[in-house]
Amino acid sequence: MGKKFEWVEHPSDVGFRAFGRDLAEAFANAGLALFEIMTDTGKVEPKEEVSIELRSESETSLLYDWIDRLIALHDSFNLLLSKFKVDIERNREGLRLKAKAWGEQFNPSKHPSRTAVKAMTYHMMEIGEEEGRVWVQDVVDI
Repeated sequence: MGKKFEWVEHPSDVGFRAFGRDLAEAFANAGLALFEIMTDTGKVEPKEEVSIELRSESETSLLYDWIDRLIALHDSFNLLLSKFKVDIERNREGLRLKAKAWGEQFNPSKHPSRTAVKAMTYHMMEIGEEEGRVWVQDVVDI
């Protein structure tokens, strides 16, 4: 499929654009980009599984809630995640996300500490489609 995400220039925070064959895969790659800001995800083993379910009326608010929940999992349980399986279904009420994510507890001797992510933002948030692939973009507060 090519690259999973790329960094987006921002003067004070960190932005990313994540790609996928569909919205669900783009969300999964956005999760990967988020944790790549914090550490080298190649060193994060998929030892623990977490399930996430979210509902939202729009794609942008669903993206916000998704990244916000991942930040909360990191902050609450010291969890680093490196593998994501996301399903998004549309219905009359809006969108429903069901996901599983895998990772492990932060271990300073194994996981290099990069940048702490404080919060999700709506700043520069975009969702689009080009050349047969979907992308999601956002900036997180560091």
